[in-house]
Amino acid sequence: MELPARFGIAQLEEAFGSGQVSPVEVVRHTLHRIGKLDPALNSYLSVTADRALEQARHAESEIRAGRIIGPLHGVPYAAKDLLDTKGIRTTVGSRILADNVPADDAAIVEKLSAAGAILLGKTGLHEWAYGITSSNPHFGPVRNPWNTERIPGGSSGGSAAALAAGLCSFSLGSDTGGSIRIPAALCGIAGLKPTFGRVSRRGAFPLGHTLDTLGPFGMTVQDTALAYQAIAGRDGADPTTVDKPVELPRFDAEPRLEGVVIGVPRASYYERLDPAVDSAVQSALRVLTGLGAQLHEVATPDIDLANSLHRLILLAEATSVHHHRLQERREDFGDDVRALLDQGRLVSASDYLNAQRQRRCFCREFARTLDKVDALVMPAVPIPTARIGELEVEVNGRLENVRLATTRNIRALNLTGLPVLSVPCGFHSDGLPIGVQLVGAAFDERRVLEIGHAYETATEWHRRIPPIAQPPVPSDTAPSAP
Repeated sequence: MELPARFGIAQLEEAFGSGQVSPVEVVRHTLHRIGKLDPALNSYLSVTADRALEQARHAESEIRAGRIIGPLHGVPYAAKDLLDTKGIRTTVGSRILADNVPADDAAIVEKLSAAGAILLGKTGLHEWAYGITSSNPHFGPVRNPWNTERIPGGSSGGSAAALAAGLCSFSLGSDTGGSIRIPAALCGIAGLKPTFGRVSRRGAFPLGHTLDTLGPFGMTVQDTALAYQAIAGRDGADPTTVDKPVELPRFDAEPRLEGVVIGVPRASYYERLDPAVDSAVQSALRVLTGLGAQLHEVATPDIDLANSLHRLILLAEATSVHHHRLQERREDFGDDVRALLDQGRLVSASDYLNAQRQRRCFCREFARTLDKVDALVMPAVPIPTARIGELEVEVNGRLENVRLATTRNIRALNLTGLPVLSVPCGFHSDGLPIGVQLVGAAFDERRVLEIGHAYETATEWHRRIPPIAQPPVPSDTAPSAP
């Protein structure tokens, strides 16, 4: 079987089961692609080639013997480098932890090992996961595979860039203020922020204790769902996790959405959009109605207030995480992260507690909006993809701060803890992807996955491959590892 530029979980499950290709062949092929393509992307901080090949050989023998664990058995993935990996360095994108080698795996990595998935390596991120560009002062910027002069989004930029370029078959990220959904939108892949409490955070370096969520990226919604299913579940060592069954939709070839009611919060989330984003999302709404869904315009609580609350809460929580490091190793922080942590020192306990009280009010109001509909649909990133190092971007003749504008439609949803799925819905004229996000009720990942899959099957956006990944990379005489 001639291996394609990219292959996802469902595709590999079928290929492994039929014997068309083996885990060893896939891992060798992917490692070769990493060696050829990743110097231009900088998506990986560490590549565990020997370990991955050893795991692939074991998976291959098990699959051939008929001992198939599940859909992830033998499938190669990449993990954001804030997840502990036993015997493999975990830097969190920082100089301070550049040589940190954990003694244990994070819970999410343990679950994937039990599912038979194969770790290829650790991916680049914004320093301490505190930023939206993945431009790292210590390890260099991660680059967008659609245009290497542009950001891939952050903070999980390495995981998204690697997957979009076909340098893994799924990947893991974290989302505190959009760090899964932003890279998914800017790299043209699917990304799921599960409900807060669905996935254990044990062994994941924290940023905001009441905001952090771990989740997967996939080439398709189905792939994203299969990865999510493997990592979700209660963990006795993480008291924030819950014991609730994980339900996935049927991934029909021609799904319909009759009876599904979708809320459209135009007054809050459809303002100050780049024209291409506006056009792409309006087209997505027409596709959803063509599939049988009903659209209802809804009102949501004040997004600007919610974004301010999120910013204040995160400033305080992130600074508490780094209090001692900031005192003892201040010069080892990058300028942008150090500036944010300094701002966090100015947040008083009274301000933080008041913000948490107002947060509860926002969440109650937001939940009432979802009582009336099955899900909400809104633009993900409302502005064009920024250039690396760019601080401001022009939108409709107005300059906007890249960080604030990129997260405008994103960060308030972390206050709610609700599940949110980002899927590609179009492209800018310069060939960079556009994403739309679907918001569901608490613990109703099934619904947003169902809607996302239906939309995906009716469109072709997810099938597009970045230019850097399209040219064939001959591997017949290539080494087995980079």
